[in-house]
Amino acid sequence: MPALEVRPFRRADRDQLAELINTHVAAVVPGVSVSVNTVLSALERQPDEFITDPWVGRRVTLVAEQRGHVVAAAHLLRYRADDEVGRSYRDIGEIDWFVCRPPASFWPDSDEAADLLMDACLAQLARWNVRARYASGELPAPAVYGLPRTWPHIRALYERAGFRHVGDTEVILIAQVADLPAHEPRPGETVDRTLGECGTRFTACADGHALGFIEVDTSLSRPERQARGTGLADIGNLHTDPTTYGEGLEHRLLGAAADWLRLCAVDRLLAYERATEDTVIDRLTSAGFRELTRTDRGWEHRP
Repeated sequence: MPALEVRPFRRADRDQLAELINTHVAAVVPGVSVSVNTVLSALERQPDEFITDPWVGRRVTLVAEQRGHVVAAAHLLRYRADDEVGRSYRDIGEIDWFVCRPPASFWPDSDEAADLLMDACLAQLARWNVRARYASGELPAPAVYGLPRTWPHIRALYERAGFRHVGDTEVILIAQVADLPAHEPRPGETVDRTLGECGTRFTACADGHALGFIEVDTSLSRPERQARGTGLADIGNLHTDPTTYGEGLEHRLLGAAADWLRLCAVDRLLAYERATEDTVIDRLTSAGFRELTRTDRGWEHRP
C-alpha cells in the first residue's frame, strides 16, 4: 500500500475535504450538507462565534493522504495569551474538529491514518506550547458540535490519544413541524411576534403580562452556507413562567412558532437540552420532538 502522508491542507483538497466533512454531518442531522465555500470560509474564520473567534491567534488545517485521497483531516486553533482573551480560553490549543473515514475493507488503514494525523496534531499543540489542550467536533453545520455519539470512530481516536470527556452532555432533538401542537391560544391570551436575541420571538401575553416566549432561528440554511438542508430551523430560546408549566403554555408557544415556520417553508425544528434536564426533554418529546443524538462537550488531553 502507498505510504500515508500527513501534510498541511492545500486548496486543491477542498472538494475531498468537503465530502469528508459532509459524511460526518449526515450522520448527525438528516438531509444537511455544507458547500465547499462554507468549508473554505470556516478554515479562515468562524463568523458565528463572534465572541471567541477574534481571540484565535493561529489556525492550522492538516490532512492525511493516501493514494491521492484525503482520508482524514483536522483543524486546530491556538488562542492568544493576552488579557483581551477570556480567562478560560487564554493560551489554550484546541482540535476544533477531526474527521476521518471509519475502518472499512476499502480503507483498511483508516485507523493508522487517523492516529498518524492525531500525532501531528499533538505535535503542533506542543510546538505552540499551550497551557492546556482540548478537542471538539465543531463542524460548520447546524447541530454539529461537541462529539456526537454517532461518531464512535472519532471518540475511539480521541481516547486512544489521551483525551477525556470532562464537560457536559447535550441531547439534540428534532421534530417535524407538521407534528407540533396546533396553535390554540386560550381566551384572553395573545401571542406577539418580535425580533429576539436568537431569532424571531413569539411572546404569550395575558392581562398585560408576558407569560413566556419562544425564539426560532430560520437562518440555519442560508444558501451561501449549505449546499443542502433547506427547511431547517432551531429553537434559540424557550422560556415560560414556572407557574404555567402544567397549563400547556409551551405547547401553545410551539404551535404559534409552527404556524410561522410553515409560512417560512420550514418543515423541521431542532432543539438542544442538557442531558440532565429530563423534565424539559420530556415536555419536548410530548410535543412531537424525538432524540436525534447526544453530544459530549469538553474533551481535555490527559495523557
